[in-house]
Amino acid sequence: MDILDIILWNKYELKNKEKFFNRPFLSKSDITKDIVNKIIEDVKKSGDVALFHYSNIFDKFNKTNFKVKKSRINNIDNYIDCNVKIAIQHSLKNIKKFHLKQKKYNLDIEIEPGVRCQHMVTPIESVGLYVPGGNFPLVSTILMLAIPANIAGCKNIVMCSPPPINDFLVYAAKICGVTKIYEIGGAQAIAALAIGTKSIPKVNKIFGPGNIYVTEAKIQVNNSGIGVSIDMPAGPSEVLIIADKFANSSFIASDFLSQLEHGIYSQAILLTDNINLAQNVKLEIKKQITSLSNYKIILQSLKNSFIIVTDNIHSCINISNRYCPEHLIIQTRNPRDILKFIYNAGSIFLGDWSPESAGDYASGTNHVLPTYGYASSYSGISLCDFQKRISVQELTSDGLLNLSKTIKILSKLENMDAHTNSIDIRLSSLKVK
Repeated sequence: MDILDIILWNKYELKNKEKFFNRPFLSKSDITKDIVNKIIEDVKKSGDVALFHYSNIFDKFNKTNFKVKKSRINNIDNYIDCNVKIAIQHSLKNIKKFHLKQKKYNLDIEIEPGVRCQHMVTPIESVGLYVPGGNFPLVSTILMLAIPANIAGCKNIVMCSPPPINDFLVYAAKICGVTKIYEIGGAQAIAALAIGTKSIPKVNKIFGPGNIYVTEAKIQVNNSGIGVSIDMPAGPSEVLIIADKFANSSFIASDFLSQLEHGIYSQAILLTDNINLAQNVKLEIKKQITSLSNYKIILQSLKNSFIIVTDNIHSCINISNRYCPEHLIIQTRNPRDILKFIYNAGSIFLGDWSPESAGDYASGTNHVLPTYGYASSYSGISLCDFQKRISVQELTSDGLLNLSKTIKILSKLENMDAHTNSIDIRLSSLKVK
């Protein structure tokens, strides 16, 4: 079974190369959009009644309250294995340490005599953190979102996740300082966070990944004019690896496979200037894949993946920058020499001993990253995503006097007479023409 194509880059014409920059196609029909739109409109009209209706249909949820009881949160420590606690706390410590260093402080500058400008850094007051459900608890997602939200000083942090919420998620939320936890998922959860109901408070910004319905709901509420924003556009997870002849083929294969088990639309790409490495990685993938529990998912996502062999590493760098990967692994003899040439990537992993898994769980960086090519213009989540910067200016009469001529010339140039008038009125009171 041939599970992976090796592409000889220079054998392709330019127009045929373009297809390798495309992501796996996500079929998002008008039906999906219509379903999500109806859910949002129903939540607007009926609030909790609509939430219970859709939660019953999609998640078989039939409790009378979405909110996780305080008693469960308070006693959750008793239900968590000691080794799991230690692992979660270790991860929390590293993520917190990295994000604490991202703190921005108020800026206060005298631009010129009598003109004082400031930046006030303030937290977003209310944020919603969405954590997907499924067969396994995505503990790492709540850590990556709740820790910076807490450090930023967000007053109201609300977590939503499909029922039944796993004990590990409740524990992770608790040690991150999140106590408003709701058992609700899907587009109805996003609608509730965006609009607000009797049970679930409205937030200012929504964070977190999800399925195609969650993603569509985030896009729709963001564009609805109801005053809620989202973290970033989302797509399937992806990794791109740049490697030379000195790289370890078994390490590369393991990184390939670890990325592909995220889902059937995930994508992994190896760029190398060495055909022997390419062939060895392909053999290693075949060898390693058979022992993995997510074997069937990986076989599907391998169809989206490939290996590209170029003439030199410089070509690999150019392809990577054009592709704009969510995760970029550089396994070369001197990876830091390549780092200075990279300008499009969500998160970068340098050297043999820096697997993408480290960033997913415990190195300290945030794993909520731009996918689908958005790394060309978006950054991964950081502390500043939970904050706002408010500008302040204060002018003395002398300061205004010194700026008045410039303001009047520019406002007249733009035909803004009222702007000009606001200056003239003040000059008159100063008895200045």
